[in-house]
Amino acid sequence: MLTFAYYTGCRKAEILALRWNQVDLSERVVRLEPGETKNDESRTIFLTADLYEVLAIQKELRDSLLPGVGPLVFSRAGTRILEFKGAWASACKAAGLTGQDGEPDKLFHDLRRTGVRNLIRAGVPERVAMMISGHKTFSSGV
Repeated sequence: MLTFAYYTGCRKAEILALRWNQVDLSERVVRLEPGETKNDESRTIFLTADLYEVLAIQKELRDSLLPGVGPLVFSRAGTRILEFKGAWASACKAAGLTGQDGEPDKLFHDLRRTGVRNLIRAGVPERVAMMISGHKTFSSGV
């Protein structure tokens, strides 16, 4: 989930609801249809080499270890992930991204801006990067 958010800037809800029938590994794209996004607009996300590799490994593990587990790309053994605050806090701690109080300095939502910045730095035009992530307006934090 983290890698997907990092490269695409997609919303947490979109990532948690992502199904394998939206992922086309042979074409290296993810398709979000109207009704699957916050603003009800379709989006096509082209997979970078790193993101393609992560999704291919995710699918291979799912198919070999948990065949028939369900349609979700990211799940807990087929069960939809509703929240992951504890896992996020542990990951932030392991990465040294906590304050003096031990709480995470970063929010998962911060990856939305990071994703857009990554796309722009990779040469994707700003407007296209915003379309990929589902941003409607430019914010100065990008």
